[in-house]
Amino acid sequence: MLQKFKAGLLFVVIFFCLLQPLRAQVLPLEQKNTISTDWMVQNPASGQLVPYIAGEHANYNAVHQWLFINPRQPFLIDFAAKQNLCLYLNNKLIFLADSTANYTLDLSAYSKGVDAVQGKYLLTAWHPAQQPLVSTYKNHLPEQSTEQRRSRFNFTRLSNYPNHTAFVVFVLLIGLLYGSLRTNFTADFQNIYNPGIFFKANKLEEGTLAKPITSWSSILFVIAFSLSMALLIVAIHTNVQQVQFISRLFPVSEADIITRILFYTAVVFVFILLKYLFLKVMGFIFELEQVVHVQYNEFIRTILFLGIFLPFIMLLYLGLNTSQPQTILLVSSLAVSLLLIITTLRVFITVNKKATVLNLHLFSYLCATEVIPLAVVLKLIVF
Repeated sequence: MLQKFKAGLLFVVIFFCLLQPLRAQVLPLEQKNTISTDWMVQNPASGQLVPYIAGEHANYNAVHQWLFINPRQPFLIDFAAKQNLCLYLNNKLIFLADSTANYTLDLSAYSKGVDAVQGKYLLTAWHPAQQPLVSTYKNHLPEQSTEQRRSRFNFTRLSNYPNHTAFVVFVLLIGLLYGSLRTNFTADFQNIYNPGIFFKANKLEEGTLAKPITSWSSILFVIAFSLSMALLIVAIHTNVQQVQFISRLFPVSEADIITRILFYTAVVFVFILLKYLFLKVMGFIFELEQVVHVQYNEFIRTILFLGIFLPFIMLLYLGLNTSQPQTILLVSSLAVSLLLIITTLRVFITVNKKATVLNLHLFSYLCATEVIPLAVVLKLIVF
């Protein structure tokens, strides 16, 4: 048993001994046809090459570097040179700069007539008046074709945008919701989305608009608007992150998009409900309770009517966002801004028919309840 163990141990030792020289013969690939930053200067006292240190060796006009060159493969380097700069390979002149410019040189082509020293070549950069620009010496990177650059740009641009699956699903959900409302609440649907009725102020006291947010149908209409508005808000914010702050490493995840959509839907819905309480409080403070009902009804009627166009903006977003993100961001922002501004203007016009807006007291009330909230919402959503 002991003899078998010794034999096995001897076999392992012999195997590793044989393996070591094999490993020592492998030359790292990165050392072949690669220029590095390991420059050297010649010590005037000893005549030996010592590592180059920036600042300390600033008065040396010649710098050196040992290179492993494979003559069978190109060794292109890029560098900036002042006029009269000279390059030597094993003390043989191979290049003279006739003017100050950026140059590209193939060292493999010049190494064929030069004898290597222990498989290495000494590259020397010398200038008669100043130190060579050692920081500019780099391996040449081959230029990509126009097609390669375009395909790489398209891939990078597309990878920066989140998958649109969540947006597509919610747009379909909004379509189903509006279709269901049109089928089950036909009269209310016509009362809200009929353009002829929309431009008649006396229709505020008829149908669903007479007492908004008091029936299931009106609540469902508000939910449909809230979901449409939330979807567009999330699209705007996602576009702002991807376009304005493109240096971010990670795009918005699909789960994060869904969470945002649901969150903004709840925020918009609660905002619409609390709007009535806010108007009641402000009406009491300004002693204008008689205009609160008309003001809120016009607010609900306008946002619901204009909100039906928001899903079409989302379809435009889904179709053109990856190719024209800046344009789609502008269109989406304008859509939200116009919806809010038109709503505010219609509220002013409707309230003016009940009591003149030229009254400074009423004008101050409308500024407090419509203009200031409009500015705040636009700041939060668009700008």
